[in-house]
Amino acid sequence: MLKIFKVTAILEGISYLVLFSNMLFIKPTNFALYKTLLYPIGMSHGVLFIGYVLLAILLKKAQKWDFKTFLFILAASVIPFGTFYVEYKYLKNA
Repeated sequence: MLKIFKVTAILEGISYLVLFSNMLFIKPTNFALYKTLLYPIGMSHGVLFIGYVLLAILLKKAQKWDFKTFLFILAASVIPFGTFYVEYKYLKNA
């Protein structure tokens, strides 16, 4: 399950950055393309976000994360590049 969490963390971070890129770079120049891409990117990011949170909850006890570490791992999912840091710091050696 830890390997699935690592993959989900990376994919969630990528989808978050793609969602921001769509908003920052495509929306001002091509609004029709922005609207077309928003639903599939947003839906995939939402599914990956929910998976990240659920897997973090399931792994909390198995990885023996204290409450502070667990909250940090959850908070990292809403910060750009946060999931990459979690994968590097907490999951690299696992």
